[in-house]
Amino acid sequence: MPPYVAAGIALVVGVAIGFFLDRMRMGSAYRNRDELLKDAEREAENMRRTQELEAKEEFLKRREELDKELDLHRDKLRQQERVLDKKENTLADQEENLKKRERMVEQTQSRIADRSKQIEKKESDLEKIIEEEQEKLYTISGLSKEDATDRLLMRLDKQLKSETGSLILKHQQQLKQDSEKLAREIIGMAIQRFASDHTSETTVSTIDIPSDEMKGRIIGREGRNIRAFEKETGVDVIVDDTPGVVVVSAFDTVRREIAKISLNKLIQDGRIHPARIEEVVTETKTEMDERIMDLGHRAADEAGVPNLHEKLIYLMGRLNFRVSYSQNVLQHSIEVAHLTAMMAEQLGLDADIARRCGFCHDIGKAADHEMEGGHPAIGADFLKRYGEGEEVVHAAAGHHDDIRPEYIYTVLTAAADACSASRPGSRRETLEKYIKRLEELEAIACGFPGVNEVYAIQAGREVRVIVDPKRVKDREAAKMARDIAQAVEETMTYPGEVKVVVMREIRTIGIAR
Repeated sequence: MPPYVAAGIALVVGVAIGFFLDRMRMGSAYRNRDELLKDAEREAENMRRTQELEAKEEFLKRREELDKELDLHRDKLRQQERVLDKKENTLADQEENLKKRERMVEQTQSRIADRSKQIEKKESDLEKIIEEEQEKLYTISGLSKEDATDRLLMRLDKQLKSETGSLILKHQQQLKQDSEKLAREIIGMAIQRFASDHTSETTVSTIDIPSDEMKGRIIGREGRNIRAFEKETGVDVIVDDTPGVVVVSAFDTVRREIAKISLNKLIQDGRIHPARIEEVVTETKTEMDERIMDLGHRAADEAGVPNLHEKLIYLMGRLNFRVSYSQNVLQHSIEVAHLTAMMAEQLGLDADIARRCGFCHDIGKAADHEMEGGHPAIGADFLKRYGEGEEVVHAAAGHHDDIRPEYIYTVLTAAADACSASRPGSRRETLEKYIKRLEELEAIACGFPGVNEVYAIQAGREVRVIVDPKRVKDREAAKMARDIAQAVEETMTYPGEVKVVVMREIRTIGIAR
């Protein structure tokens, strides 16, 4: 067979095979298409049914919720109906009660009207009877109406005067008792509300020195350094045999403080000679002025007293270095300011004015050693000069009863000043007074018969008396304790209480041999 014939046959066979395969693929595609369409229709139907079911379930659920809300609204409406019914019944009852009360009031008014008529009739009858009796009395006594009236009025006048006098005395006594009680309550409450710490101060300062060699340098050759220091500061420097200590003594606490600071600076510097002493003391005085102003401002802020003149601030700062019976005067002034303000508040007065009066009352003590006169007059002059009000000036001048009080703030300041100065711990007794008080206690107890020994203990708050048991019996010991306590009350002045203990002891000794 020729080659082109074979090629033609092969071509025909290939075309036939391709046609056949294509027909087969097309038939399979049609079948797949039909199956996919059927599946899609089934899924669509299923989805439709599912959505219908979900829609029905949602509808039923929403319907249940609406039914519940409707039931709730119905319940609320029923409750409101019950409340309204109850109120309606209450209003009906109230209306019925009001009607009953109106009927009762009408009946009462009717009875009152009848009673009034009866009373008027009785009053007219009584007036007639009184007139008849008066006429009989005038006839019997032989007095006219005017004479009888005058005598009666005179008798009433005497009785009223006597009763009025007794009532006035009674009310005056009651008023005095009430005012004293109120004053004690006000002062006691003020003291209870305010409590401040206090540290006693002395007139000497001790300065530690590192060695005896430094003590010799302080004294200087032939004492020239110590003389120059005392001349510049105005204090006394005491150098004794006590190791490591130098004492600075002065009644002017500002000078003493300047000397103490200056000496500490010289000891730290190590260069001690007259020129250096003068330089350090001058520098310290400048620093002290600044410190005094700072102390004055701080004290004014603590006491709540604003807008003070700078000169007054400086004087108040100086009070920090002034003591009265060892009590720091600046701290005392702050305490008096608070106490005065508290008492003024309780009396309904101006607390700011009271606080200012109490704070400035002792300002004259900052300059009383430089000017003539007492510190009340000096302080009042300063306060008036620098623009303080009349109440403040008068409080400073009259807080020691030097003048007659014209303002209530002066009385309050004096009371607060006395409270601050006399409270326990504020002032310290001198050693001489303390010893004298103990000796007086022991002397009083020793004056009783049968006393062997007397001991004053606990700073004079207790006296122990040992008696002779042969001369003093138990009952007599009890009476002696009371008599000694009474004698102490009558003859001595002391803070607090003094306990008297009488001790009677019998010892019987037996010896076995």
